[in-house]
Amino acid sequence: MENTAKATAKYIRVSPLKASRVADLIRGKNLKEALAILKFANTKSAREFEKVVKSAAANAENNHSMDASKLYVCEAYANQGPTLKRMKALSHGQGTIIHKRSSHLSVALKERA
Repeated sequence: MENTAKATAKYIRVSPLKASRVADLIRGKNLKEALAILKFANTKSAREFEKVVKSAAANAENNHSMDASKLYVCEAYANQGPTLKRMKALSHGQGTIIHKRSSHLSVALKERA
């Protein structure tokens, strides 16, 4: 089985739906290309994914002795974390619940043959 370098960021305050759109952009791309995409994607989830990808790349080089020029993103996904429930006041003494969602971001890198 091949070596796989992984990194995760938990409890990130961004919706998993929005984060998964960014994950779809980088899945299967080379490391340099993925970092370039994340750098110019102007979203909070892209900034958070950039940190996770850099962390996974550091894990690959330091812990698994992989070559950085051959790395690619084999897995990138955003799972749902805990949801904060908040109340918003409405007219006539009513209220509604606001769901503040969070995500667990995960990235795995492998070496191309």
